[in-house]
Amino acid sequence: MPASLTAVQVAAIDAPGIHRAADNLYLQVKNGGKSWILRYQRGGKARQMGLGPYKLVPLAKAKEKAMRALSGLLDGVDPIAARRASKPVAKVATGLPNFRVCTERYIADHRAGWKNPKHADQWEATIATYASPIIGDLLPSEVTVQHIVQVLKPIWSTKSETASRLRGRIEKVLGWAEAQGYRAGDNPAAWKGALSHLLPALSRVQKTEHHAATPYAEMPALMVRLKRLPSTSAKAVMFTALTAARTGETIGATWREMDLDKAEWIIPAERMKAGKEHRVPLSDEAVSLLKAIKGDRGPARFVFAGQRENKPLSNMAMLQCIRGLREGETVHGLRSAFSTWAREKTDFPREIVEASLAHAVGNAVEQAYARTTFLDKRRDLMTAWAEYASGK
Repeated sequence: MPASLTAVQVAAIDAPGIHRAADNLYLQVKNGGKSWILRYQRGGKARQMGLGPYKLVPLAKAKEKAMRALSGLLDGVDPIAARRASKPVAKVATGLPNFRVCTERYIADHRAGWKNPKHADQWEATIATYASPIIGDLLPSEVTVQHIVQVLKPIWSTKSETASRLRGRIEKVLGWAEAQGYRAGDNPAAWKGALSHLLPALSRVQKTEHHAATPYAEMPALMVRLKRLPSTSAKAVMFTALTAARTGETIGATWREMDLDKAEWIIPAERMKAGKEHRVPLSDEAVSLLKAIKGDRGPARFVFAGQRENKPLSNMAMLQCIRGLREGETVHGLRSAFSTWAREKTDFPREIVEASLAHAVGNAVEQAYARTTFLDKRRDLMTAWAEYASGK
C-alpha cells in the first residue's frame, strides 16, 4: 500500500469500509457516502474524529486538517477537546449543520412517514428539553459518548421511558448525519456500544408505573362533580369515562367521526393505537353530552376544541381537570375503572370487555379469524356502564 493515496485513487474508492489515505487519515465509505476520519492515540486510548464529508472536503484539505490536529496533539492539545471548545461562530463557518439543525432536518425528512402528527412534536420536545442544551450547538462529528451520558444520566433512572426514547432519537439523528457525510465512526448514542458499559440496563432501574385509577365505586360521585364544571376539559373527561376511550382518541375526535343518529363514534385506523378502525357504541348519556356540546359551540372541526383556532384540546387540560377533582389520578385511570367494574360487577365475557377497550384478544391466529367487533354486545355493556357511572 502506498504511503499516501492520490486524489485520483481516493475518488476511485467505492467499496464500503474504512480505507487508509495517509498517516492517521482514513476515508470511510458507508451508506453510499464518503467521509474523512482522523485516528490518533490520546492517553493510551484510540480515538477518532470526523473531518467532514468527502464531497465538501477534498483530499488536500483533509490532509491539511489532519496535520493541524496532529500538530496540536504534539503540543498536548486534544483535537476533539479543542474543537468542542471552539466558538459557535467558527462552527457556522464550516458550513456544516449542528446537531439542532440535523434534528430539524431529520424530522422534516421523516414527518410524512409518521402516522401520528404529534410524533414530530414529541421528538422536538424531548430533544429540545434534554439534548439541545448540551449538544445542540455541536457538530454531529463532535458529539461523544461522554456527551450522551451527560444528556441521559439525569433522567435515566427517574424518567426511564423518556430517557430510552431520547437515546433512540439521538441515535437516529446521528445516524442520519453519518449518512449525509456529516460525521463518521461508531454512533455514540448506540446502546450496544460504550453506553451499555456506562449506564445500567433500563430493566434494572425501570420501575413499572401504573396509571392512578379512580375506584369504580366512586365514579358516580366524580361524574356529578364533572357535570357541575362548564369547561371543555370537564366534558372531555366525562366523554372519555363514558366511552372508555384513550385520551388521545378523545382530544382528536372530530364531528365527522360521530354518527349521532346511529349512536356510533367511528375512529379511523390512523388514530388508533392498534392501527385498526374502531367503532365505539355511544350510550344515551354520551349522545346527550355530544348534542349539548354541538349546540354550545356551533360548527367546529374538533368535538373538544382548544382555545387556539382549529386546534383540539390539550391532553394536559384533561389531566389538570381530573387532578383538580381527584389528586394524583389520571385520565387513563378511567379506563381501569371501567375494566375493573366490568370484570367484578358484570357477567360480560372477557372478549367483550377487551373489545370495548380496543384491545386485541387471543393470539395472532385467533385475531386473524376474528370477523366480529361485538358491536351490539358492546353497546349493552357501555349502556350498563354509563348508567352505573351516572348513578342511575
